[in-house]
Amino acid sequence: MITIEQITELQKTYGYAEMQKLIDSGECWKFEGTFGRSAMNMLENGVCLLSEKITTDYYGNFIPSRSDVKEGSVGSLELAQTFWQKVLDGEIELDTEDEVE
Repeated sequence: MITIEQITELQKTYGYAEMQKLIDSGECWKFEGTFGRSAMNMLENGVCLLSEKITTDYYGNFIPSRSDVKEGSVGSLELAQTFWQKVLDGEIELDTEDEVE
């Protein structure tokens, strides 16, 4: 199975590393709504994964950590592994200009 380190490298290659950093720090949940929605879209698709720690949004609502969510669900390591394995296998084609929607 693909590792977190491999996912991190693939995120760098395809231009998603900055969003992952903002999710990890919790900062993405403190920006305007469209930015948070974009981050959520990436979590839903498996492009990014939740932080290792619980964070909060602008309003103080808790954002779970990746270990707090069910395996294979939004923001989980397993969902990200599935997505990036499909990229490696050629089932999903990305280039450095693509945005997953």
